[in-house]
Amino acid sequence: MKYEELAFVNHQLAGMLKSGIPLEGALRQLCANMRRGKYRTELDALEKDLAKGVPLKEALAARKLPEFYVRMIQLGAQSNDLPGVLTLVADYYQRAHLGWTRLKGLMVYPAIVLVTSLGLAAFVAVICTTVIGGDAGLFDALQTGGSTSEFELRSTLFAMWTAPVALLLITLAVVIALLVPAFRRFLRWWLPGFRESSLTNLASSMNLMLSSGSHLGEALDLAGRLESGTPAGPELLRWKSRLAEGNAKIADIAKDSKVFPPLFVWLLAQGGEDLAAGFKKAVEIYSARALYRIELLLYVTLPVSVLVLGMMILGQFLPLFRALTSMIDGLGGGMGGP
Repeated sequence: MKYEELAFVNHQLAGMLKSGIPLEGALRQLCANMRRGKYRTELDALEKDLAKGVPLKEALAARKLPEFYVRMIQLGAQSNDLPGVLTLVADYYQRAHLGWTRLKGLMVYPAIVLVTSLGLAAFVAVICTTVIGGDAGLFDALQTGGSTSEFELRSTLFAMWTAPVALLLITLAVVIALLVPAFRRFLRWWLPGFRESSLTNLASSMNLMLSSGSHLGEALDLAGRLESGTPAGPELLRWKSRLAEGNAKIADIAKDSKVFPPLFVWLLAQGGEDLAAGFKKAVEIYSARALYRIELLLYVTLPVSVLVLGMMILGQFLPLFRALTSMIDGLGGGMGGP
């Protein structure tokens, strides 16, 4: 289920609980209005288990729901404020949806330019190859005139196909990076804009768990598992180990971090003993930084991509221009002879 749909569903569920409807009744009404899918199936099974009298913790454990979502429901039930926690969860997913939408917008322009460049470069290479070696007979004319050797002509054709092949390899690399989850998780923590967005999501989830009554060690453990396969996962588990060793201050827990920037750690430390406030401040700062980076990249990417495309196409035509110039010079020299 998409983040936007998760936000909408949890807002609805929180509203029904606030109106006095029991959880199993609210889930029943919610499932009746949801479209078919895995998420609806799990919530429907959860409602049936609760209606049979199964404790919430056991009913949740039997369901294949996101671990973070399950933990937040448990915290809401423990604090006797499930509607409030669900509202916070809905806001969290809404923020994640907006951030992901901006990131997808950032990826659209480079993807369009990359595919267009590949198609145009291949088209130019095919046309030039046809002109030189096809029915036009330019290849034979250049050799007959003695202006260009066969090796030079082969080199010209090779140079024309270099750009399409390079663009094809880049396109394949991008497709692999998007399709393979391990690459996606790694790049999400290193690319500008994506990194700030990842820091925002992490700080938001930590703030949500701590505000709902979770202990820091428990929150770090869950966040570390959720970020498994990313550079942040082992770092968060290291924070948990340092906390267990007796380090109480976040500055000591996050000491010498190679994943989280000093500003992020400093913002957490500003909360003092109220780490939830520190993570909330980090959300505010890094969400603004992520938005700024994404907008900056959007404004820069398109003109730079067009410029690179133009230079690449010009570079494809240069070998052909040199061959034609050489042929014209050879013809001119032949006409000027005795």
